[in-house]
Amino acid sequence: MPEQSSMHVHLNWAKERIDEMDAALASFEVRADQAKTESKVKVDQIVADLKERRDEFRALLKTQVEASEDALACAKTDLEKQWNGFEGQVKTYFEGAGKQIEQQQATFRDIAAAQAKAWSEAAEKLREAAAKVAAARSVDVDAALKQMKIDAAEAEARLQKLKQAGSESWSVLGAALAESRKAFDQANQAAWDALKGSGSKS
Repeated sequence: MPEQSSMHVHLNWAKERIDEMDAALASFEVRADQAKTESKVKVDQIVADLKERRDEFRALLKTQVEASEDALACAKTDLEKQWNGFEGQVKTYFEGAGKQIEQQQATFRDIAAAQAKAWSEAAEKLREAAAKVAAARSVDVDAALKQMKIDAAEAEARLQKLKQAGSESWSVLGAALAESRKAFDQANQAAWDALKGSGSKS
């Protein structure tokens, strides 16, 4: 169980980042379709660059998952660098794009929805794994799952508040997404650690 729970932590982390990449790309693609000819070339180039970064991230993840859990844990640093590059490119685009509040809000909503989906999927995976643990030993797991759901609801509420504000800069929106992402990573780790501890007591 410890080996499996550690793998889940890494995979949930990576899947959440890929979901965000996909959401950002979908938002940019809509923008590219709506852009005027002169800005369409620029947006198309951003989309192409972001797709390349996402595809490199996926390829590295796939290679490492097929290799072993240890390889995946070691590759997390490289994956984080690729994620940071992707995220930095999105930030640079919005900082250089002027006041494209509508596009920023659309991208923020899409990424926030991807985060909410990742929280839900991670909680469901944990619930399924917890169901496999003996009922007498699942108190810690139940508590961790409950906390994960509470944390998810709080993160979603904060993101909803920003969605409704409508005029925040990308740096404010990005910081809120980063805070939610950090909370997801911590909740994901704590939940799988609780499950790991539960399994080792048997």
